[in-house]
Amino acid sequence: MANGGGHNLHVVDDDVYGDWETVYRDNVDRLYRLMYARVGNRPDAEDLTSEVFSTALPPMRLSASKGEVRSYLLMTAKTVLASHWRRRIGQPVTTIDPGTDIGYLTEPSEREQPSDAPRMAGKILDGLPERYRRILELRFLEACSIKEAAHTMQISVSNAKVLQHRALRMAANLALELEQ
Repeated sequence: MANGGGHNLHVVDDDVYGDWETVYRDNVDRLYRLMYARVGNRPDAEDLTSEVFSTALPPMRLSASKGEVRSYLLMTAKTVLASHWRRRIGQPVTTIDPGTDIGYLTEPSEREQPSDAPRMAGKILDGLPERYRRILELRFLEACSIKEAAHTMQISVSNAKVLQHRALRMAANLALELEQ
């Protein structure tokens, strides 16, 4: 519609987002919670959440309904998460099911849902040999660098890298077994 001043006006439906900032603000906390529930740590969850938005926003249409936007974000999150696990351990460990996980994007952000990740991580670590468990604890629970972990374990940095790689692969296989 045109008004007398020559400006074009358009009606914004309540079921669509008015701008990209609103898309981000309305979904960032929810998407972060979903990623945190899947990876169990803040740095990765923050990085993955950012990656979802940077991947999804350029091709996304603002004219899409809020439900369509959330579904698109969820599908993008699924792809981003699978890529994360492939990079990290060589296989997708965690999945996102649009049928059940859409709740992360539709439920209010204020309500935190407890993560099962700490319990699952404990079960996985308990199933690893001592040296594998120790390298993963140092690297991911105590946030040691590979050099610090090698020093603590009194092994070379090269050995620590190999040990970490093998431990992550074994942990991934244990996680798959536990999910079944």
